[in-house]
Amino acid sequence: MRLGFHASHEQIAPSRLLTDVEHAERAGFEMAMCSDHFSPWGTRQGHSGYTWAWLGAALARTDLELGCVCAPGQRYHPAVVAQKIATLAEMFPGRFWTALGSGEASNEHITGDRWPPKEQRTRRLEECVDVIRRLLDGEEVTHEGLVTVDRARLWDRPEVPPRLLGPAVSVASAGRVAAWADGLVTMNQPVDVLRDVVSAYRDAGGRGPMALQVHLSWAPTREEAEAVALDQWRTNVFPEPVCWDTETAEAFDVMAEHVDIEGVRRSVEVSHDLSWHRDRIAELAAVGFDDVYLHFVGQEQAAFIDTFGSEVLPALRG
Repeated sequence: MRLGFHASHEQIAPSRLLTDVEHAERAGFEMAMCSDHFSPWGTRQGHSGYTWAWLGAALARTDLELGCVCAPGQRYHPAVVAQKIATLAEMFPGRFWTALGSGEASNEHITGDRWPPKEQRTRRLEECVDVIRRLLDGEEVTHEGLVTVDRARLWDRPEVPPRLLGPAVSVASAGRVAAWADGLVTMNQPVDVLRDVVSAYRDAGGRGPMALQVHLSWAPTREEAEAVALDQWRTNVFPEPVCWDTETAEAFDVMAEHVDIEGVRRSVEVSHDLSWHRDRIAELAAVGFDDVYLHFVGQEQAAFIDTFGSEVLPALRG
């Protein structure tokens, strides 16, 4: 099991986040991943830097393997996504991956295009994956469908093909992305749900490594850990389709007004006890994950990085 750091663009300014990921490498995190948002989940989070510019800097300033979740098809044309992937993978061989998802309205509505229903978004994603793979393989691609591509060709391609992962939270999504993904990435949920997600992916023929993102809140006291989680992650607790279809940070704020700490605990592992966090991360990882990315949901990352680097990562590896 490898242990990584999650860089949350919707919570932290890109300049500060670059310092954080360098700090995480020094503290012993082996890799990192990041989000790709145009808008945060709530106004308290208050940031949303451009992931792809940041990734180039982070790959140049560290030796970490990095990846991001990306939604081609509306905000991003798939040929442009393929070019971005190819450029980073050419400059940093074997160190970059992308998880390709169907997106959320909070980021995609900015184009002014209609936000499609889920099944149409999934089919659009599958078309985009096919276009991206063909471009990365060196083809000239013309495509007519839910996306349109006219004679696109990548002139700079990596020697080492980058992994295209499938992001999935539900059993249905895990089974579907297995048809094309080079691996699966999901997030912390009850253990029995995670087992079903992993099984659905593998049973459908899913190949490659399994990655887990763990949202957590830690502080020296229980009250502080709970306060951080409630302040920063109360807008991120809503199940599908609400999380997919809500368009603005302000709307998430309104929905989250009555969310309490118990509601947040359904999405965030909250405790001041480091041994509790060690045991919980180990329990989740044991479901079958090769890579685990830890996301401290607070905005001030230094104490988390230092403390988990010295007290949690070594114990988990041991």
